[in-house]
Amino acid sequence: MGRKPRSKSAYGIYHIMWRGANGQEIFHDDEDRMRFLGTFLKCKIQAEMTVYAWCLMSNHVHLLVREGNEDISLTMKRIGVSFALYYNWKYRTQGHLFQDRFKSENVESRRYFLTVVRYIHQNPVKAGMVNQVDQWPWSSCLGYYNEEVYPERLLDTGLALKMFSTDLATARATFKVFNERKTSDQCLDETAYRRRLSDEEARVEIKKVLGSIEIPQVKSLPKVSRNHLLRKVKAIEGISQRQAARILGVSPNFVYKA
Repeated sequence: MGRKPRSKSAYGIYHIMWRGANGQEIFHDDEDRMRFLGTFLKCKIQAEMTVYAWCLMSNHVHLLVREGNEDISLTMKRIGVSFALYYNWKYRTQGHLFQDRFKSENVESRRYFLTVVRYIHQNPVKAGMVNQVDQWPWSSCLGYYNEEVYPERLLDTGLALKMFSTDLATARATFKVFNERKTSDQCLDETAYRRRLSDEEARVEIKKVLGSIEIPQVKSLPKVSRNHLLRKVKAIEGISQRQAARILGVSPNFVYKA
């Protein structure tokens, strides 16, 4: 049975959530994040797309965009293919990086548009990665606060800010209050959030997976046995692959490729 075609937004505005394949991490360091955003900017310019908000997490991204001169699925495919080529080259891996079909929802009202902007910016706070929205450098939040955000020319703040005031200073101040208000907003897939485990918590969960095998023994196991355990460790909710590699004392590439 074929997939249902995506419904078209009356205003061409979409909230997009894109996961790594099988929940895998897609960003392991700042170079990866900068490369994705650079690719995003190039595709924005090429497709004449408008970008209202974004947030890069470890294993998924949230975007709020207005479709440009082509279908949004084509633009997303171009971004995904380009970044996956870079990722597979850098980490010497193969196969799909992103979940095949990104999730999207149409944004058809002013009220919901602002809700999605706030929801996207609050991702890192809800995931327990930072305490305040402006502490996470890999979202569009700082751009709305008139601070430097990477890369230049990616973010379009005009539409959202004008919804608060025609005076820019007043709009920024009012938006900040709105953006930091604690809410129970739910947009798209709330299960995308993962509370990041501390190293001590992660170590406890890893030991449960290892059973009778001690943590220092993992790196000396035969490849087949080691990969079997590493796959189980990667499935632990709230633990990053880089964190698992650090705790187990193995190369991050061992974890990525398992």
